[in-house]
Amino acid sequence: MATPHSKVYFGDRIIDAQDATLGVATSAVLYGLSVYTVFPVQVDGETRTAFRLRDHFQRLLESCKIIGIDRFADEWDFDRFLAVTRELIAVNAPDREVYVRATVHVDEQIPGTRVRGLHTTVSIFLYDAVPIVPQDGMRLKTSVWRRIPDNAIPSRAKVNGAYVNSVLAKQDAIDSGFDDCIFLDINGHVCELSAANIFLVRGGTLITPDVTSDILDGINRRTILTLAREEGIPVQERVVDLTELYIADEVFVCGTSAGVAPVFHIDGRTVGASMDIGPLSAMLRKRHHDALVGDAVHGWVTVL
Repeated sequence: MATPHSKVYFGDRIIDAQDATLGVATSAVLYGLSVYTVFPVQVDGETRTAFRLRDHFQRLLESCKIIGIDRFADEWDFDRFLAVTRELIAVNAPDREVYVRATVHVDEQIPGTRVRGLHTTVSIFLYDAVPIVPQDGMRLKTSVWRRIPDNAIPSRAKVNGAYVNSVLAKQDAIDSGFDDCIFLDINGHVCELSAANIFLVRGGTLITPDVTSDILDGINRRTILTLAREEGIPVQERVVDLTELYIADEVFVCGTSAGVAPVFHIDGRTVGASMDIGPLSAMLRKRHHDALVGDAVHGWVTVL
């Protein structure tokens, strides 16, 4: 479990966390009609930096557009988002890495099942950067629940209500003695975990489900692909069969709250030849960490 920090942004101002509440009759509560993003903030002494902040803001915009939330883009631009983030970080003064969750809530009262033209409230809060999956080797099982398809609730939009799908799948995995699940789509192809993208390595090639495989087009996923290509690693984004994971040389997952974490078991089968992180996974984990704490090449780091 993570611990939220004491001050949050809510309703156009910074207030105590316990005072940031949504009414029980709002669309956000009744229908899960909110979209969000989560990004990490690194702390090095007095220096605090956010990773790919502009990309996270863009994802909020895109999630709103997909769902039909039309007020946010009119009221917020990146400069305002950056200014509020800086103010919130300053007032909480974290002394270690934190995650920041920014959410656009539709808080209209009992409007029915519609979205356009409805009032929104933005919330932003910090919480301790506790990974949501083990970092020293995961045990995964194929979920009995299928991933929601794009033509039902699109995975490329981070919609709060859609995460009921992830809760069902991960709870089943935990109840069965595993760390997390592997979602399959309605055709039986690999999608992702409950809240992380998945990669496999076969014969030196890095393979991951493509963005039409009912996955979140993750910002950390894009980061891994960029870093791999810079290292000269062959990359394939394509449809992936479950059995490919069984015979992979390496499997790992990535995400803001997952980091870059190796997978050692899938459905009772051992991944690779040893119970240790694979060489390509280890290299990409280090490159990813280095990018998080001080990227000087890609412009991914924003000083707060």
